[in-house]
Amino acid sequence: MSREENVDSENSVPTPEEYDLKKETFKRTPFSKFKKVNSHFKSPLQVAESPRVSPEEEVEELQRKNEQLDSGISQLEEEGYSVEELDQHIDKLHEYNDIKDIGQSLLGRIAALKGTTTRDLYTHFGLDLDD
Repeated sequence: MSREENVDSENSVPTPEEYDLKKETFKRTPFSKFKKVNSHFKSPLQVAESPRVSPEEEVEELQRKNEQLDSGISQLEEEGYSVEELDQHIDKLHEYNDIKDIGQSLLGRIAALKGTTTRDLYTHFGLDLDD
């Protein structure tokens, strides 16, 4: 093939048959049964579209849930629990988690400075790994 023929073939528009041949040569998996190798990504965690419900049905469902929650609250109150006590426990759990996060951060910094792991520091300070 001469230089002129080569330039002409590079600048010419391929016929559909030539285009199909070129596509086949660039295919990553030539023996694949799938036509498109570079198809759009489909997440395995796709959320199925929920069936459409009328606003009346949605209101009824929310009212049922509200009644269930109210009955659960009244049952807990009968057992001696109070909403204020629950709020105090939640606040204490938040405080505990904040303190624990700060401790974890400090252990990480100390480990980085000493060139060791946080696991080694747990044993050094007598801490339980499951805590």
